[in-house]
Amino acid sequence: MTESIPVVTIDGPGGSGKGTVAMRLAERLRWHYLDSGALYRLVAVAAMDRDMDVDDEAGLGTLARELDVSFGVHGSTLTVVLDGNRIHGRLRSEPVSVFASRVAAVPAVRDALVDRQRAFRQEPGLVADGRDMGTVIFPDAELKIFLTASAEERAQRRYKQLKEKGESVNLSRLFREIEKRDERDRTRAVAPLRPAEDSHVIDSTDRSIESVLEEVLDLVQKSPIKL
Repeated sequence: MTESIPVVTIDGPGGSGKGTVAMRLAERLRWHYLDSGALYRLVAVAAMDRDMDVDDEAGLGTLARELDVSFGVHGSTLTVVLDGNRIHGRLRSEPVSVFASRVAAVPAVRDALVDRQRAFRQEPGLVADGRDMGTVIFPDAELKIFLTASAEERAQRRYKQLKEKGESVNLSRLFREIEKRDERDRTRAVAPLRPAEDSHVIDSTDRSIESVLEEVLDLVQKSPIKL
């Protein structure tokens, strides 16, 4: 019974630091790691490569169910393989991020990915990051974190990431896009972005990843999870 396998969920908006915190937590605990956002980004990449429209709900649902994808975590690096090809920086590019946010609002896509995400729950435990891990995918998780930060802070972080990759970006445009994405995620009909009622909300604005990770580790120690 997979229900007995412990899960820590870390939800929150893009740029809050949840992915980095979740990966480092999984590394510290030596648990499995699920980057649910990567699944939606992969659907977006595959759909863009096939020139599919975001209004093609049935087609996107089929694509999500049949997606040939695998993950690997090496240290603090996530390796993603789609259709036999390793995906590099494209997965985190801004065009993919924007399209993935729209794809994630498609009910058929979310339904298709539910079982795939739950299959990551394996011994000795799982750290899952996303936007609905604690509310929809793993509502019985032993510990739920909702990590947030101001839109201004998240835009600055995203700007720095993209500049380091050599991409041409505009900070004001990034800020506006983040606000639009937040609104879309909060108001979508299926699995809207919100903290689970029993989650611990942590604001990472003006905080280092290390300090947030230490707070989460402290919460793990105080939770029912047996390490």
